[in-house]
Amino acid sequence: MYQVVAIDLGATSGRVMLACFESATQQLTLQQVHRFANQLVERGGQLCWDIEHLEDEIFTALNMLVAKGELINSIGIDSWGVDFVCLDKHGNRLGEAVSYRDDRTQTISRKLCDKLGFDRLYRQTGIQFQPFNTLFQLSALTQAVPSWLDDVDKILMIPDYFHYRLTGQFHWDYTNATTTGMLGCRDGNWQAALVQAAGASASWFGQPVKPGTKIGDWQANGSQRIAVMASPTHDTAAAIAAAPLMSDSTAYISSGTWSLIGIESEQPLTNPVAKGANLTNEGGANGRFRVLKNVMGMWLIEGILKHFPELDICQLCELAAQKTGFISLVNPNDSCFIHPDSMVAAIQNYCQQTGQRVPQSPGALVRCVLDSLALSYRQCLGQLEKASGQPLTEIRIVGGGSQNQLLNQLCADICQRPVLTGPVEASALGNVGYQLIGLGAITDGQALRQIIAHSFSEHSFSPRPNAELAAAIQRFNQLDLLPVNHSQSQIKEYV
Repeated sequence: MYQVVAIDLGATSGRVMLACFESATQQLTLQQVHRFANQLVERGGQLCWDIEHLEDEIFTALNMLVAKGELINSIGIDSWGVDFVCLDKHGNRLGEAVSYRDDRTQTISRKLCDKLGFDRLYRQTGIQFQPFNTLFQLSALTQAVPSWLDDVDKILMIPDYFHYRLTGQFHWDYTNATTTGMLGCRDGNWQAALVQAAGASASWFGQPVKPGTKIGDWQANGSQRIAVMASPTHDTAAAIAAAPLMSDSTAYISSGTWSLIGIESEQPLTNPVAKGANLTNEGGANGRFRVLKNVMGMWLIEGILKHFPELDICQLCELAAQKTGFISLVNPNDSCFIHPDSMVAAIQNYCQQTGQRVPQSPGALVRCVLDSLALSYRQCLGQLEKASGQPLTEIRIVGGGSQNQLLNQLCADICQRPVLTGPVEASALGNVGYQLIGLGAITDGQALRQIIAHSFSEHSFSPRPNAELAAAIQRFNQLDLLPVNHSQSQIKEYV
């Protein structure tokens, strides 16, 4: 039996999961052993991750497991992409880990795209234009604090930093490195000209490494040394590694704070259709590309929950299910929803400015968001089909958002495709799975998917006819043309 620990850091919480794999039965189980909040903090006028808090929680959980006598074969960490930590030559952290939700890149991203040309950026990296891409964050940093340039020795992505804190070894995971907008999508190497354009030095980065290799060891309290393995450190890469995708005609949705809608491809798709749709080509754990689109997912629901603390998400969805669909619609990716003081006010203002009925009740607000998310999924699927030339006949939803039964059914109804859901803990399972591959317990990524398919349950949702769907699709597509929609203006200038 193998026991491995997956540390899965999300944008609002972190979990430490203990997995057990029985080689004889090929059965994989997973249990949560520790959970903690992950909240943005304001430091120096910027939105930052509380790195010290996250590190304390990670070490607390690991020491707790060791104290309980658990025999652990390995540890791996995954998190969101694009954000990073700077280290000096002594390995000490310089400054804060600023979040992608901070607005420091809004102006700089436009200027740097103008200078480099988005055509060139997209051909080289295959990465979508997002103002918070690491390329733009790094440029903002080097311009804001040029005095650091002589002190920076290494830049590590968030999970790579915590792997370093466990082992003392520097490591750059390939899957997360592809989110930076500075890695070549065809050669897998850092693009020196892009790094230089951000004001950085190529010496700050090491060669990206594919998942499934050993980074080093963590010295636990006492004499136990535990291997630290290179999992797919980007949580979406880990989630898709765990998604039982048995056909190229199956699209995936990794549903959490963000919804990532995509397909797997042997080659990056950087054709005019992909560029025009602002699709991104991120590296997969299995060597294939995750061609996908980002949609601001359950983040909007989490914002509504804060406004109605007396309700939980199940109660909100029950109220939403009682409401008529398609009354009010929003573009989930509008910038007004990135970090509003009040998500409820942001949704209501959007609907008012676009001449729609303003949702007032909790159920109406949630129904507005869920309808809009499902319509956005449908739009993304159409873009993926055109860019790839591959018909997509089925949808697999994984991650925490796959527990939202109403959204799952709306996805099937609005996308007019059958939907399969599960596993829920996809990121943790992908993390675990590639540790087991590195340990030699599982042969490869396809075997991992088969093991997950028979170890965890799935649910199915069949599409139902809806006479109002065509009109709703037309209304949703017109949102991009309305004056309130300032979020996409920067993107459309380049794509």
